[in-house]
Amino acid sequence: MLHDLVDLGRYPIDRPNSRAYGEMINELRKELEQDGCAVLPGFVHNSGVALLRQEADAVARKAHRSYSRTNAYFTKDDPQYGIGHPIRRFYDRSDAFVPADNFPGTGPLRRIYEYEGFLPFVREALNEPEDRFFRYDDPLADVIINVVEEGQGFPWHFDTNNYTVTLAIQNGEAGGAFEYVPNLRDCGNENFDQVASVLDGNMSRVRQLELGPGDLQIFKGRYSLHRVAPVTGARSRYVGIFSFVEAEGMCGGVERTRQLYGRVLQHHHDREGRREDALLD
Repeated sequence: MLHDLVDLGRYPIDRPNSRAYGEMINELRKELEQDGCAVLPGFVHNSGVALLRQEADAVARKAHRSYSRTNAYFTKDDPQYGIGHPIRRFYDRSDAFVPADNFPGTGPLRRIYEYEGFLPFVREALNEPEDRFFRYDDPLADVIINVVEEGQGFPWHFDTNNYTVTLAIQNGEAGGAFEYVPNLRDCGNENFDQVASVLDGNMSRVRQLELGPGDLQIFKGRYSLHRVAPVTGARSRYVGIFSFVEAEGMCGGVERTRQLYGRVLQHHHDREGRREDALLD
């Protein structure tokens, strides 16, 4: 059970047959349908946040810190496209991720992810069938913590997974706002013109979200362009990330995994290209 971590009174993921659970799912579906994003404030209570923060502090030094230039798709430059095309626009990226193999099953972050009622809860909120919703089969990326330090942020990008579930653990002293453009692309259309418009500074469709420690966010990040503004101050921003995918056995691509975690495993080479859409990674 997750009583020591999750506010099960407010968010009864342990009682899927209850009226309160059904009402919660209906409300989340409305939010996700409207803009591809739903937030559960205080999903983890204060005592649980303290445990998660303690775990994050203990492993933050193991984060892969990288400073590079990347496009919104984490791909290499492609000269077949003209100058100014989104694929050919690269931005400074400074970030750090603690890989999944640092989080044991007994730790608070993985306990939430692997709790028997958590996957069904997220799947039902997203209104996905059982045969199209699975935990991410990536030994470096199924459960991770994003560590954002002074001056660091994350430029505009799309996620490699259809669905990303994030848990705010600790905010920086200032900055770190989450900005996103809902449903900017879909499985059949990269919508490069609109992506370019946002990259040019058009903020008309951009939404901003401020999350507090303990808030859970369900986000369709594969279709929504998004970024994290730079953090200021000495305190790091910690965000736990739980990943789910639409096909069993899906794993991160070799190039993107190397960028984010500084290493790849044979598992990533074996699963390269196992996707159900043709969108850029």
